[in-house]
Amino acid sequence: MTTVALSPTGTASFPDGGGHWWVYLQYALGLRDLGLNVLWVERCTETSELNRARQILASFGFAHDEVLLYEIGDDGQETGEGDLVWLTTDTKTAESALGRCEALLNFDYDAPPSVVDLPGQSALIDIDPGLMQTWWAKGEISPPAHDFWFTTGETVGTETALFPSCGVEWIQIRPCVHLPSWPVIDGPGNGRFTTVTSWWGREWLRLGDGTVLDNNKRAAFLAYLDLPTKTRAELELAAYFGRSDDVNNSFGSDPTNWEMVSPETVGDDRDDVAALLANGWQVARSSVVAADPGHYRRYIQASSGEFSCVKPSCRLFSNAWVSDRTLCYLASGRPVVTEDTGPSAVLDSGAGLIRFDSLDGAAAALDEVQADYGLHSQAARQLAEDHFSAAANVGRIIDVMTAAGQYSAGQ
Repeated sequence: MTTVALSPTGTASFPDGGGHWWVYLQYALGLRDLGLNVLWVERCTETSELNRARQILASFGFAHDEVLLYEIGDDGQETGEGDLVWLTTDTKTAESALGRCEALLNFDYDAPPSVVDLPGQSALIDIDPGLMQTWWAKGEISPPAHDFWFTTGETVGTETALFPSCGVEWIQIRPCVHLPSWPVIDGPGNGRFTTVTSWWGREWLRLGDGTVLDNNKRAAFLAYLDLPTKTRAELELAAYFGRSDDVNNSFGSDPTNWEMVSPETVGDDRDDVAALLANGWQVARSSVVAADPGHYRRYIQASSGEFSCVKPSCRLFSNAWVSDRTLCYLASGRPVVTEDTGPSAVLDSGAGLIRFDSLDGAAAALDEVQADYGLHSQAARQLAEDHFSAAANVGRIIDVMTAAGQYSAGQ
């Protein structure tokens, strides 16, 4: 195998989401470490940001002809079956390039079959365990046929799963971090336990009994609103806070105004920000501190560690989920305190990463990490090396696909 296509989702249309880029860059850089060429193939919903997206990819060594971006014609926006409009090259060149790829690693659950079928083999990579299967079972997404179905969820497709398998055979992998891109940063950092997150994404999940789950990060963090009053640790939340028309009218279009985070500058999130500040949280705009992959990396590595809650669905599904962002902290030698997502084979070593399920448990975990920071810092990096290396985990995907191809050829 020499060339692999990687199909992310949502980066080219949202180039300012520095952390979102890293979700897929970890895999792309891992593939390169294995000696493979990588094509970046992405469906776009917002074409005004294409030049910015291509600049970011160029900074990671993607040549002009290694970036294939497309949109779906108006007649196929709902089904994914409309005519494709290639935005970075012509149709013949794009299809020829994809046809020369031995494999496609697809993170776009609604990618059109005409893209999925062109490479020699295709694999869907599930990075939303439980959610992805729930969306699929309810008809909210319609993944095309793939040769392989990989998942980062420890329980997906097993007897212990609290959600359907959707009739496919899931192969477990681990989420990954590109260790060379995330070296250990010596020292305790700036003293703050931080995280980068959305705040309000209008995300709701209708359950089988008809109830609706508020699945926004806002709901998770508000349950820990007074945590800063119970621990010596400094806590900072970098979130994508909203902006309203009233704010825009008051502050104008000067970008420096948007760097301020106060109840007056966040529109409809004003009450939430006021409550966070009143309880001792420090707040920042993720669109500033994580404006691109470089800013995101610097923000994480300048921190002392991560404190984070998880989406309520992760607790509901008990899927042993761990964030790709958390892996960046771990690889940098930054300890993590994060909410429990259910029994895991690797997430409960007791050092480096500590999980909590209550307010008092969160405070105790933060104090424990601070009491022996050096131990937890070393354990954080070790955990990343032992279980989440991009080279190892992407290598497993390629090995499975290669072995299957050789077996088929032998038939």
